Amino acid sequence: MINLISRTISQISSLLKGLQIKGFLAVVIVGFLVLTTNVSDGQNDKGLKERVREQVEQNDAQRPKTVGQWFKDARETEGSPGERLQKIGQQSGEAFKEFGSGYVEGAQKTASDVGDSAVQTGKKILN
Repeated sequence: MINLISRTISQISSLLKGLQIKGFLAVVIVGFLVLTTNVSDGQNDKGLKERVREQVEQNDAQRPKTVGQWFKDARETEGSPGERLQKIGQQSGEAFKEFGSGYVEGAQKTASDVGDSAVQTGKKILN
């Protein structure tokens, strides 16, 4: 009788190992989560395009802001490399000026944050 029970248990365990229950349960749980989670990929957000466009057009720089504008500008000056080089120089200057102003603003904000953190740390030490 004990031999029969142990053989039955071993057959059931080998069957369960053959089915790979853990992997099956993992797939079932992931499938359940995917099917029951309401995830929006942003396609219905019609305001997103306008917000991105506003961000791109935010500065008043005369240089191209998109790849399409860059290629259009290149086609317009295709026959005269001197004019093209002059435009590239002007646009690069504008870009560096814009980058420099952003760098200065970022550095000032960082310095302010570091100063505030030092003051807070000093107060914590004194307390």
